[in-house]
Amino acid sequence: MDANPDASHTTDPVARAVRAFRAGDPVLVHDAADREGETDVIYPAGAVTPEAVAHMRNDAGGLVCAALSDDVAATLDLPFLDSAIDHPTAADHDLVYDSRSSFSITVNHRDTFTGVTDADRSLTITELADVAARIDAGDGYDVDDFAREFRSPGHVHLLRAAPGLLDERRGHTELGIALADAAGLPPAVVVCEMLDDESGEARSTADARAYARRNGFVYVEGRDLVAEL
Repeated sequence: MDANPDASHTTDPVARAVRAFRAGDPVLVHDAADREGETDVIYPAGAVTPEAVAHMRNDAGGLVCAALSDDVAATLDLPFLDSAIDHPTAADHDLVYDSRSSFSITVNHRDTFTGVTDADRSLTITELADVAARIDAGDGYDVDDFAREFRSPGHVHLLRAAPGLLDERRGHTELGIALADAAGLPPAVVVCEMLDDESGEARSTADARAYARRNGFVYVEGRDLVAEL
């Protein structure tokens, strides 16, 4: 996969990340050692092709999720899943790394078949980007329009960003949406955790940095995004 050639024109990792993202290239973002301690591959949702889904499946290996801004999620009436599930497992969450999860419902676009193939997931994701762009532009798109285009449950996990974004929460959901905003893109991104095949744990920051160098991708620390965006 070709990385953005303009991304190397500055040594500032945040400027490089914004430039790469604007070009539709993935960026590797590490949240924080005292949080999840994970590096996610993050794409602008509108740039996710079947090849990009395969890239995340094969080179990252975590869960492919589409993150939406709080404004978009509110327009679509997307709940936080832990408050919507009527089951004892949804009570008394005890997350070591945060106060709550950003998970919402799962969806497939209605033009998909099973929804899980690279082509199907990429269609669902790019259509979500289009929805986010329409809502962001104030064109009157609402939850009924969403229900006509998408169905639940599906194979793309939706994440809802915190209303205050990085001022309120500093997960990959918020870091990705902030990156999209800085790049002038719709508030919809795709995140996928990088896992280590040998240990079965999250890929170390050293390995993630080395992977980024080998493949010409931008690696950036969450703290740098928080400081500059």
